[in-house]
Amino acid sequence: MELGVSGLNTKATLNPGVTAWLARRAEELGYGSWWAGDHVVLPSPRTPDSPMEPTDPVLDPLTHLAYVAAVTERLELGTGIVILPQRNPVVLAKQAASLDVLSGGRLLLGVAAGFLESEMSAVGVPFADRGRRTDEYLDAMTALWTMDRPAFEGRYASFRDVDAHPRPVRPGGPRILVGGHSPAAFRRAVARGHGWIGTGNSPEDLVAHLAGLKRAAGEVDRPARLGRLEITFMQLDPVTVDAESAKRYAALGVDRLLVYPLPLEDPADVLAYLEAHARLPR
Repeated sequence: MELGVSGLNTKATLNPGVTAWLARRAEELGYGSWWAGDHVVLPSPRTPDSPMEPTDPVLDPLTHLAYVAAVTERLELGTGIVILPQRNPVVLAKQAASLDVLSGGRLLLGVAAGFLESEMSAVGVPFADRGRRTDEYLDAMTALWTMDRPAFEGRYASFRDVDAHPRPVRPGGPRILVGGHSPAAFRRAVARGHGWIGTGNSPEDLVAHLAGLKRAAGEVDRPARLGRLEITFMQLDPVTVDAESAKRYAALGVDRLLVYPLPLEDPADVLAYLEAHARLPR
């Protein structure tokens, strides 16, 4: 089981000097991946479903990860997650391929359908369409990354007689991780993702999610090109992961366990958290 660190593109850890310091130290400590979240805007005033205050600063994840790529050598760079229906898939495919090339093939593109209606409305995306758009946008990006003559015809995206280079370093494009805990998200992960990325408060929560993924595997086909479904999980509450929980996650088949050093108010506290969690059993 690999360890990753998530969420440091926000609040007190987004300063470029702090980012470089923490990213290099995470790499030295043996973390395998660095993940950045995504909110283009947040509800103001804050609503019950919003994870952050509207004044909390959040860097764009792809821009942040490009900076992290420049100051590290080995860390895989994950979006955890990009809210896909809010992004133009042709533009995002170019951005993802560019980051993959500049990082030497280190990009892990985590995506999800999103859950904040006010955020979707602000970028002109109907909230009710978010799931269908997510499925279609994944297919459109895959076409751009893999087809000799890229073409796609859908309800929300269409193109032909175009091409986009450079292609990503990894054959077939960056590895796609699909986030979410609904039946639709589980089906999307099985049908379109190299992996699934989720959250919860305990190994028991993960057990329930794995059961949902198993049900989805009986409902949709999984293309052979995707291989085995990788499992990436982040414990939210408590944010401190103890050794027994880490062993349990590993036994459940977690490929990447992400740690989230909240409250992200003091970089020194974040460093201490990373140093302590680097000793977790794998």
